[in-house]
Amino acid sequence: MNKNKKKPNPIDIHVGGRIRLRRNMLGMSQEKLGESLGITFQQIQKYEKGTNRVGASRLQAIASVLSAPVSFFFEGAPGEDTESAKGMGEESADFVVDFLNSSEGVQLNRAFVKISDPKVRRRVIDLVKVLATENQD
Repeated sequence: MNKNKKKPNPIDIHVGGRIRLRRNMLGMSQEKLGESLGITFQQIQKYEKGTNRVGASRLQAIASVLSAPVSFFFEGAPGEDTESAKGMGEESADFVVDFLNSSEGVQLNRAFVKISDPKVRRRVIDLVKVLATENQD
């Protein structure tokens, strides 16, 4: 094993994870995103893993294709103040990101956003709450 192999920067890993999250939220494949940017899906994989750093102009193009502001990719990024400021809010944000990156989270999110009636959405939320409560017993 090569000891000189450089580890990805935590910010690059975070930005890559947010690219993956947004792409999954939209139901877009790595191939489709790469095609839209004129690059290979392998390059998208490297960005998403954080092994390759995303340049500013490329991040702007990714944000445009994924219909998200550039700031989205930095939300919750590790920083100087992160540890001292980390409270319940950020921990729950990490949980949400982990859930949305899961297969179940992606499926649930895709299906939920297709429900246009607010009353039906409310009933789905109520149902999930009831099921979660019953599951604790």
